Order: sequence, then structure tokens, then C-alpha cells
Amino acid sequence: MERCWWKEAVIYQIYPRSFKDSNGDGIGDLKGITEKLDYLKELGVDAVWISPFFKSPNTDNGYDISDYRDIMDEFGTMEDFDEMQREMHRRGIRLIVDLVANHTSDEHPWFAESRRSRDNPYRDYYIWRDGKGENAPNNWQSRFSGSAWTYDGQTGQYYLHLYAEKQPDLNWENPAVRQEIYDVMRFWIEKGADGFRLDAASMFYKDKGLPDGALGRGSVGEEHYQNVPAIHAYYREMYDQVLSRYPELVTVGETSGVTVEEAKKYAGFSSHELNMVFQFEHARLEYVNGDKYNLRKVPLTQLKEVLSRWQRELNGTAWNSLYLTNHDQPRSVSHWGDEGRYRRESAKMLYTMLLTMQGTPYIYQGEEIGMTNIHLDSIEEYEDIQAKNGWRELVAEGGADPKKFMDVIHAMGRDNARTPMQWDDTEHAGFTAGTPWFTVNPNYKEINVKESLEDPNSVFQYIKELIRLRHESRVAVYGDFTEFAKENEALYIYNRSLEKENLLVVLNFTGGEQSFRLPERMRGKKSELYISNYENDGQMGDRTLRPFEAAVYRWRE
Repeated sequence: MERCWWKEAVIYQIYPRSFKDSNGDGIGDLKGITEKLDYLKELGVDAVWISPFFKSPNTDNGYDISDYRDIMDEFGTMEDFDEMQREMHRRGIRLIVDLVANHTSDEHPWFAESRRSRDNPYRDYYIWRDGKGENAPNNWQSRFSGSAWTYDGQTGQYYLHLYAEKQPDLNWENPAVRQEIYDVMRFWIEKGADGFRLDAASMFYKDKGLPDGALGRGSVGEEHYQNVPAIHAYYREMYDQVLSRYPELVTVGETSGVTVEEAKKYAGFSSHELNMVFQFEHARLEYVNGDKYNLRKVPLTQLKEVLSRWQRELNGTAWNSLYLTNHDQPRSVSHWGDEGRYRRESAKMLYTMLLTMQGTPYIYQGEEIGMTNIHLDSIEEYEDIQAKNGWRELVAEGGADPKKFMDVIHAMGRDNARTPMQWDDTEHAGFTAGTPWFTVNPNYKEINVKESLEDPNSVFQYIKELIRLRHESRVAVYGDFTEFAKENEALYIYNRSLEKENLLVVLNFTGGEQSFRLPERMRGKKSELYISNYENDGQMGDRTLRPFEAAVYRWRE
């Protein structure tokens, strides 16, 4: 397998609004990121992906861009960006820019022109259609609830928005739109970007004719715009015109709904499209029939099946991107671990898994100190437009049980990951000298960076060691994957192998003791400890695993 930097890298995601405020206005900014680069260097990450920092009215916290070539006022200036990227590169940290190319803000000059008249040169930059009588052009639903169409009285047509009303979708069928996006990419490459994360990357192509969607699954209409085969022509064009000219550049696409086979088309080693994609199978196993407001308890065997399948089926043909959470997902320790008694043990266990699989690991800010979900009492206390729209549609207008809805937000809501970074135990967790834009999790007194750096047994110190070990281990990065005890509902056991080198990974996903039996092929083999979140003698063998124990052993064939 061909070696390259982004396969061997560990990438850290920053949500700038919540990372570090440098000027006391309560909002994180680029200077705040620059202030904390030594901290990221200490952790050992190789690259930083920053969620959008472009000019934006912030309907969706920066994922609604009004100017692709300028910086959001609250985040600073272009000079602040230049300083930040210089300081990153001086420390050997690469920069990945979050490019939102499926849609813009309705305040973007392109859309302002587009809505002026039906014959405006920018009209075809977006997707405008006549209604069907008094109804929208089709029955597609927004990912943020309600219709995906908004009527514009000025020209008497509807425009498409798969997200918020103020996020109109770009028309990727228009070659001029594609060239505009490619020019934006070139602009940021020249400004020092080392790669791009492409937002909503599976949605650029919409089926011709915009037919109605089938009812009873996820967002109505998604089969007509999500991973439609024709999208790959766009990515091959993007590769030919931009990406192929920068062989060190890394690209990762947010490909909602992607299957393993589709991932091979986007990110196959010979596909000439993207380097990696984010898949969501493991993150959405709780959803009943794709409904994010109807959750179930997921057996460990189902989580293992998804993770192991992606490990096996991309091996040798495409590259995995590995993550437990991001700015759209709940905190991993609250989702799959134990945010209470065994918070440290379960956080360490989960990141042992993440950093011993094949693929590029992504660590979201605060995960390295074991931050948890936040539990606010009312919908008014939340900021997320998806949650607020869901409440309006399902509870206020639809009569759904408000307690059940809030239970879902507590468990899976996007704001769980957006609380300010917990730097220390002073007021507002050291995030700001002012009033924070969003509530700080009250547990910041116990869970913060200052405490984590001082405690040799902290989650931070453990993940730092995992990163160091991964940098030194080709088998942890490139090794083949073999799972054992697939039907075990408590343990996840797998082996990584490269030539004669092996890593046996044993993970207890429960808060109780569990019996572990060593696979037959490893009996009698000498071993040494790679890492464990408990005291461990380093010898492979049958034993009783402690709550949320993780143990990884090196051994040779």
C-alpha cells in the first residue's frame, strides 16, 4: 500500500466559535486558535481541520457562507488567518479548510443577484422552479425540517434549500458554478491550505426533473440527491482541474448515506476523486428508519458489524476516515461510553479503538479531555437551528411529547459538541473573559485542560500516548484487520497484522467485568503491552477484563 502523510496523520477538528476567545466578546476566533497551537503540538496531532470561518450571517453557525474569500467578522481578519496558518506550519501542523459548496447563504452576492429576476445572469447559479399549483415543486423535505422549497414573491418561483431557508442550494449542473468553486479552492490553497473537508459532499447532484421522493424514510427526497451516480463526474472534473495539480493536498468528503461500494467510487485509490469520505452508518444506528427523533438502543454486535465491515471492505481499495464524533454528533463518551463513574476508562477505551484501526483518525476538540454531553432544561436554551426547527415542527405544531423530544436532544443533539472548550476551572472554563455565546458545561470544574495536563493518568495523557505509538507503528496504520468473537455483546476483539507484526486489540464496552478467551492462533505466542487503560502485565491470555478495559498487545507470527 502506498504510503503518504495523510494516511499516517492524526487530524484534530476545531469548531472555532467554541474553541478559544481571544478578545472577550464571548465568541471563539482565529487568534484564539493561534494561542493554543502549542497545546495541539503537545497532543501530537499532524493537521487541524477548522469548521467554516468564512464571512457568514450565522444562520447555521458558519455553514451558510456569504463570502468565500473573506473572514467572518467575529472570527477576525485575513491577517489573523495568515498568522494562524504561518504558526501552524512553523510547528509542522497542516491546515484543512472546511469548504461548504452545496449551498451558500441567501446573503451571498450570487443569490442576491439570482433572486432579482428570472433572466439575471446569476439565476442559474441556484435551483429555481415553478410550483405545482399552490404547492412546492416537489415533496422534498429540508434536513432541518419542513419543505426544502421556499417561495420568493419577487419572481414568483421557489428555490431549493436542502438545509435552512437561508441556505439555498447551488446548481452544480451549471459549469460556471463549478468553476467558481474551483477558483475558491485555488484561492485557499494559495493562502496556505493543505486540504479540504467538503461539506454535504454527497448532495451536489440533483436528479433531473426533481421527482417526488418516497415517503417513510429519512429526509423525503434524499434518494434523488444523495450519492446520485452522476455526481462522480463532478469530482473527476474537480480532480482534473484542481486536485491533481497539488499531490500533497488532502480531501475528505462528508458523504451522508454513503455505502462501502459508493465510498470506493469517491475515494478509491484509482478513482481520481477524493482521498477519503466520512460515512455515517455507525453514527446513526440509533435512528429508527432513518428518523433522528426516534431512537433505539443499539446492540454492540451491530456497531461492531458496521465498523468491521468498513475496515475489511475498504482494505487495499480505498482509505477509511475514522471518527467518533464531530460538530454534528454527541460526545463519544456520552454516546458509547459512561459519562459518569467510568468516564475516564470508557473515553480511553473508545480512543484506543479509534487509534488502532486502519484509516485516518479525526479527534474533535474536547474529546481528548473526555468532555461530555450537556443537559439543558428547555429548547430555548439551545442554539442549534436543527433542534429548534424540529421542536417547532414536531412538538409545537405536531403535538409530539416534549419530554421525549428533549430526551433525544440530550442524547444526540448537535449542541452537545458545541459547548465552549473547557480550558481550566476558572469562570467560563477559561474560554472567554466575556459572556460565552453558548452555555459552558457545568462539569468544567472537574473536566478541563489544566487538570488534564497536570494528571499523568488523564484522558489527554492517554490519547497523547496513543498518537505517539501510532506514529511509530506501521501495523497500526496499514495493517490488515481480523475480527474475533463477532457475536459477543460485551467485547470488541480484533487483530491488526502487517507482515509478521501484529496488534491484538481487546475492548470491553460494558461497566462490568467480562471474561476474555484468547483466540487459538495466538496461544503460546510471546507478547508485550502496546497500551492499556489499566495496569497490565502485557501477556496475552485468558483473563477477566475490568469495566471498559482496553488492552492492546504486540506479538509476532
